[in-house]
Amino acid sequence: MPQIKSLFVTKLYRSELEEAAAPLAEIEATCRSLAADDEAGQAWCAKNGYSGYTSYASLNDLPWRFPVFKKLVKVLDAQVAAFAKALEFDLRGEKLVLDDIWVNVLPEGGVHTSHIHPRSVISGTFYVATPKGSSALKLEDPRLGLMMAAPPRKAKAAEEQRPFIYEVPQAGTVLLWESWLRHEVPLNQADSERISISFNYKLA
Repeated sequence: MPQIKSLFVTKLYRSELEEAAAPLAEIEATCRSLAADDEAGQAWCAKNGYSGYTSYASLNDLPWRFPVFKKLVKVLDAQVAAFAKALEFDLRGEKLVLDDIWVNVLPEGGVHTSHIHPRSVISGTFYVATPKGSSALKLEDPRLGLMMAAPPRKAKAAEEQRPFIYEVPQAGTVLLWESWLRHEVPLNQADSERISISFNYKLA
């Protein structure tokens, strides 16, 4: 009897944080305050044609500046540790530690094009505000560039067979993936801002 195995599985971690662990109203207010006050970040976004606001290139000490970010990072540390265990990483005495964390405020019509996160092990996003119509996270099959003459998948193919997966988060969702996995944020069709906090963990 023929057998078909699933090989080289790509994992996506999802968790919904409780309000006590991640007070959304306080986090959202902090993110909006940053977007309004961070002139260096605003300048970088304007110079680089980035839709909306990101603190990626301007602030690298959010947990030190804001207690609510420090609290969030403690929760994220535990989530990343759980994901690393599921991935069966052999860390050989090292630990996965936060490398950087930044705020994203994406307006209607904004996008974040396809990319990876070099020099990191695990990347992720915590979703603060996800109004109706806001973008999903689009994840790309890492084999896509090697498929050569493979025909397209059927429209109703099983999720694990599709070349792209669209994961729809809600406020309070944490998504984690290995940093080599290519991903993007498609066009934001919400009539209000989609707010998220992205981060990378590295070995140390």
